[in-house]
Amino acid sequence: MAQAIYINGNYFTREDAKISVYDHGLLYGDGVFEGMRIYAGKVFALEDHLVRLYESARAIALTIPIDIDAMRAATVDTVAKNGLTEAYVRLVVTRGGNQLGLNPFACEDPQVIIIVDSISLYPEKYYTEGLDLVTASTIRNHPAALSPRVKSLNYLNNIMAKIEAIRAGCVEAVMLNHKGEVAECTGDNIFIIRRGRLVTPPIHAGILEGITRNTVIELARKAGMEVVEETMTRHDLFIAEECFLTGSAAEVIPAVKLDGRLIADGKVGPITQKLNELFKEHVRNQ
Repeated sequence: MAQAIYINGNYFTREDAKISVYDHGLLYGDGVFEGMRIYAGKVFALEDHLVRLYESARAIALTIPIDIDAMRAATVDTVAKNGLTEAYVRLVVTRGGNQLGLNPFACEDPQVIIIVDSISLYPEKYYTEGLDLVTASTIRNHPAALSPRVKSLNYLNNIMAKIEAIRAGCVEAVMLNHKGEVAECTGDNIFIIRRGRLVTPPIHAGILEGITRNTVIELARKAGMEVVEETMTRHDLFIAEECFLTGSAAEVIPAVKLDGRLIADGKVGPITQKLNELFKEHVRNQ
């Protein structure tokens, strides 16, 4: 089945899917997006993702040209047209525009784009053996500059941290906030196990409130675990009993080393394995 990419109510092949080179999304990273997983032909947590998309758009004064019901229908229809049952959805809304200049109010044609494609973010061995992390010198955006809760198209600071990770021989990097506290990784939220508790940075640490993050928190609490959101530093990561990351693309993936130092015994821990199993079961029974 040929790939069908949705743009403003019409479908295009990958080769023919195009928007203007004057679009603010390209020129200034002016827009918002969501990344979603498809399991057994159904988009996981679609409603949560759509709510966050529309909230991000409102936060940057971007009016999405269709309402949330129409967006839901367009997403479901695009998934069906592509015929993929295990895949990834990238939903993008750009500011639009047809001229140079920063003024967003001169842009009258926001672009709604829905891409459905296969994805494999990390090699399978990282899920069984764990991955190595490095602390990036690039910090998360200061929350007074741009709210980290806005999932915007401007991902340059995450990309710069990703470059650091790759050059250090890793696939992910821990990003600190402007206070030197642990925030998140370049594309994932971070969790540790410490004294039997599941610990993750709070929203005010400058993180994106991940959909998968929230799902794992809910599953852990239902399983009787104590879950806390509290400020963490690298010290907490170094002394952690287990560590793992969460994200729509990454799902639940263990981390076993930070800055060349083993986390605990350097092996995937039992609580991480358990939460991974619970998550996999949950997404299949949504």
